Amino acid sequence: MSSPAQHAMSDEQRLQYLVAGISDYAIYMLDPQGHITSWNAGAQRFKGYVEHEILRKHFSRFYTPEDRESGLPERALKQALEQGKFEAEGWRVRKDGSRFWAHVVIDPIYDEHGNLLGYAKITRDVTERRKAEEALRESEQRFRLLVQGVTDYAIYMLSPEGVVTNWNVGAERIKGYSYDEIVGQHFSRFYTDEDRLSGVPARALGTAGQAGRYESEGWRVRKDGTRFWAHVVVDAIRDEQGELLGFAKITRDLTEKKQAAEALDRTQAALFQAQKMESIGQLTGGIAHDFNNLLSVLASGLEVLSMQRQHGSDAKTLDSMRRAIDRGATLTQQLLAFARQQPLQPETRNVNRLITGFESVLRRAGNSSILFEVRLDPMVRNAVIDAARFESALLNLVVNARDAMPDGGRIEIATANATLAEGEVGNLPAGDYVRLTVTDTGTGMDPETVARAFEPFYTTKEVGKGTGLGLSQVYGFIKQSGGEVVIRSRQGEGTTIAIYLPAAGTHDHDYSKADTETVLIVEDEPDLLDVASSLFMSMGYDVMTATSGREAMNALASRDVDILFTDIVMPDGINGIDLAAYTREHYPHVKVMLASGYPQPALKLDRGKLGDFAFVAKPYRLSDLARSLRSVH
Repeated sequence: MSSPAQHAMSDEQRLQYLVAGISDYAIYMLDPQGHITSWNAGAQRFKGYVEHEILRKHFSRFYTPEDRESGLPERALKQALEQGKFEAEGWRVRKDGSRFWAHVVIDPIYDEHGNLLGYAKITRDVTERRKAEEALRESEQRFRLLVQGVTDYAIYMLSPEGVVTNWNVGAERIKGYSYDEIVGQHFSRFYTDEDRLSGVPARALGTAGQAGRYESEGWRVRKDGTRFWAHVVVDAIRDEQGELLGFAKITRDLTEKKQAAEALDRTQAALFQAQKMESIGQLTGGIAHDFNNLLSVLASGLEVLSMQRQHGSDAKTLDSMRRAIDRGATLTQQLLAFARQQPLQPETRNVNRLITGFESVLRRAGNSSILFEVRLDPMVRNAVIDAARFESALLNLVVNARDAMPDGGRIEIATANATLAEGEVGNLPAGDYVRLTVTDTGTGMDPETVARAFEPFYTTKEVGKGTGLGLSQVYGFIKQSGGEVVIRSRQGEGTTIAIYLPAAGTHDHDYSKADTETVLIVEDEPDLLDVASSLFMSMGYDVMTATSGREAMNALASRDVDILFTDIVMPDGINGIDLAAYTREHYPHVKVMLASGYPQPALKLDRGKLGDFAFVAKPYRLSDLARSLRSVH
């Protein structure tokens, strides 16, 4: 068996190997006079000396010349001897003369009898840590200078309980307290009595602590008791472990901005009131004028009746009185439309179908010198709308566009989906909308006219040519429907009036589609086109119209069509047979019916070219159409 001495020697050797192998710390022994008696790998790495170069050398060579001259090495040993330990940080010198920042610990070593054997010295290179700390201090210093230099913002810290812990120049300027007056005081003193009683300061810290941030505007109180309107941000400050250290509070004085905004609001309110009074004046004058005329008709009619009542010849007079009363009812409806007080019957409807069903009426509102185009987005969303009022509003816009083009031009009706941001169009909230535009190439409007276009009884037309209620009626109806109307116009370049209606949800059903098919009627004779439209509408079909083969192709490309009913003889080089063949090839689901004033044999077309299309001879009646519809495929 091995002896205890052999075990002790083995432990001692292990300790020596441990110390010798450490490279992150310089660990070595000094004799009582400060000479080096041992050296490890860490010491060699930090200081640059190998063991045989440094043994028996005095440890003071690691100190800077300044420290050696001041006697720092001797004081270090003396303090370690007297106090049992010396610990410090400072510059040390390597063999190559370069310096590093060192953390040093010196401990005295005694034998079992209490005799001093020397000192154990441990040195660590902490240069990088010192650089990081210095960089942090410099950053903090720059930040303090920055914060202290800001005069337009009050920037200061609060403890977790809300006590002010520092204060910048901006805070002193805005709130009136000096650093010595306010540090150590609770921040609630800046709040009004009402806010303190209602617990606003505590809620601010509670919100910031839970959500990380609190932001608000409100009245605050200066040292002298005066109030100012403040924008306040409170941010929670936490350490790396997530513990709350306090709050950073930034306050800005917005009193002047608030006063300016209030002054602007008052000015705008005054302007609105003036415009409203002007509109009311125009409205009152217009009503007085129109109703005076109506009353004149009624009064005169009654006078004539009183003279003719014995002769039984008052039928025409009664008819005049009835027409006058109807005009009065119409005028009342127009005024209600502008006032947004008309009763509406909104339903979820497809705007495209409303337009195509009303297209023949819209076309008749134009004239032969105006090219009428309809461009409808087949993917347009539904909208909740009063169909009859919508058709009336659209007709108003088309009539206005026509009147703006006395020498002819082009009217285009178009639909599209639109996704708007908050406030992008008027005061509409963000969301999905259906956009309807009516564009003309007419005379256009100057900015003053655009600004007043929606006012009741305002018109640029000649006396007797209009009441000035058309656009105001459109405006009132669309606003009442939750939408917006926008005019874009330049003199000499035409006008575009855009209507925005809130899009209905995808789950909202379009009741106009239930069991209803759409027929496209192609006929170049206006009277026949009207008759055919009336016959199909009487059978419950939605009707679209076209006056040429090319126009019909465009309609097929832009809208859903169930039935094509076309004349064979067409004026633009694309006859009805060509159109039917094109439709069968590109839209095989569409049923095709052909019509002609010539009997089939007179058309000189073989059965192969006619194919299996249904044929209706002109003149046709409702029963003829119904019979052909049952057989068409």
